[in-house]
Amino acid sequence: MLGPLDEYPVHQAPLPIAWPGSSDRNFYDRNYFNAHDRTGNIFLITGMGYYPNLGVKDAYVLVRRRSRGAGDIGPSDTQTAVHLSDAIDQDRLNQHVNSYRLEVVEPLHKIRIVMDETEGMALDLTWEGLFPVVQEQPHIMRQGNRVTLDAQRFAQLGSWTGHIAIDGEEIKVDPSAWIGSRDRSWGIRPVGEAEPAGRPADPPFEGMWWLYVPMAFDDFAIVLIIQEAPDGFRSLNDCTRVWRDGRVEQLGWPRVKIHYRSGTRIPTGATIEATDGAGAVLRFDVESKLPVPIHVGGGYGGDSDWIHGTWKGEKFTERLTYDMNDPGIVGRTAFGVIDHVGRAVCHDGNSSVEGWGLFEHGALGRHDPSGFADWLTVAP
Repeated sequence: MLGPLDEYPVHQAPLPIAWPGSSDRNFYDRNYFNAHDRTGNIFLITGMGYYPNLGVKDAYVLVRRRSRGAGDIGPSDTQTAVHLSDAIDQDRLNQHVNSYRLEVVEPLHKIRIVMDETEGMALDLTWEGLFPVVQEQPHIMRQGNRVTLDAQRFAQLGSWTGHIAIDGEEIKVDPSAWIGSRDRSWGIRPVGEAEPAGRPADPPFEGMWWLYVPMAFDDFAIVLIIQEAPDGFRSLNDCTRVWRDGRVEQLGWPRVKIHYRSGTRIPTGATIEATDGAGAVLRFDVESKLPVPIHVGGGYGGDSDWIHGTWKGEKFTERLTYDMNDPGIVGRTAFGVIDHVGRAVCHDGNSSVEGWGLFEHGALGRHDPSGFADWLTVAP
């Protein structure tokens, strides 16, 4: 099987459901979704995680909105997060956290996400797959003798239908424009409260370079995932093209150039060259239309407000809103993983085709190929 049992029809799942996991405190099982209308005015990221060895389940909704032009009403550039958490349960076929629930309508094809009104926000969205599932390579990291990350993941591109409500404003979500990727991952990764430090790592952790690009084009989708060590050694390299009819093609060893905004580590885009099975070069020119730092309210690494898997008490909910022009928030965005509304043009021989999806990148600490000598170096 590709993944956890609740992605499959009920008659295929033995009951009662139990996690096929590890006794490691950091075992997790998580859904991730993103959605945008290709304008660069709005980007929604949401997900739900179960942490059986921490006794916690949680969910979040993160929305960045950027108004365009004079006369726009509402916040000019804000990022709003709703966090929900509760004690875990064993009902894997009824995934929910407080007012947030996830319904598998058609396994590996159609999923509905509902959040009843919570702190002024609500969702009723249905994701429908446009392409078959891509099973990614296992992702493993070590610190000394300890495995700190050992995760499996599958990804898909799809369209969205439904609506989003924010403070009385209803945003219609039309599948002709709204698109996004989703992934399901499980395994071991740092979650919850920080563990005691113990002996310092030897050698010390100097950083990591990360790139994740799932994009949907007319006839195919690509899912690219790369991780590099500070010296540029590539520990994870996976670039897959999946066609609508289910054909899967590996695209070789991608060559990547990230384009950073001067004086920052915030990317504006990337140039990616990959090679098909016949040796022909495909070039993907990727553009960021709107960045969402997922460590600002999203609960991912480096978030000072909320971290996935942290016990907050029974039936916990909160809403946090960030002014993305506030210098303090701008300073937080610079050194973390950022998810972008992504537009790409694929050049294949004499043809070019436009695609949309996610452009996710983080350059943390030293990365010699990028010219980042330490944690504070920025692009010239």
